[in-house]
Amino acid sequence: MLIPHDTRIALDTVVDLVNTAPDSEQDDGLTDVAALYDFARNHNVSGVGGLGPRDLKAVRGVRAQFAEIFAAPDSRSAAELVNELVAAAGTTPQLTDHDGYDWHVHYFAPGASVADHLAADCGMALAFIVVAGEQERLRRCEAPDCGRAFVDLSRNRSRRYCDSRTCGNRLHVAAYRARRKEAAG
Repeated sequence: MLIPHDTRIALDTVVDLVNTAPDSEQDDGLTDVAALYDFARNHNVSGVGGLGPRDLKAVRGVRAQFAEIFAAPDSRSAAELVNELVAAAGTTPQLTDHDGYDWHVHYFAPGASVADHLAADCGMALAFIVVAGEQERLRRCEAPDCGRAFVDLSRNRSRRYCDSRTCGNRLHVAAYRARRKEAAG
């Protein structure tokens, strides 16, 4: 599956955003406006001006919508959710070549809020996945104590864990130990 550079960056951003959501194991990764600034800076979200509590609330809302897309049972459901998200963001596709990057498309309107920026660019990256017939690549980690989001970009769509070095390795070691214990009797 060939994914353009800017789409890959947007997919990484949406995964990281979804994974900031609180669950039974972790607190909210977007606790305050400073955390939102850090997220935007760490993901090179361009055009971010002053942020406030309204921006934080809006980004958390977009994050929840992205999580729904990852949980969608089929491509039709995912497409409807993506369409709602992108339409609400007021997309305005524009070709740009800034900061040393070749031509690529920004989908957010000039002066858009950080939430609309994320909804438009990341929503269009998710739309690319759905259009390619690859919605099943939007997954959650199968480790029982994890559930983090990831995009399975493996050739044969076989990735099961968010990180093979942590979740995957931990489960493989546990299975190995269980087999050894059973064999020892």
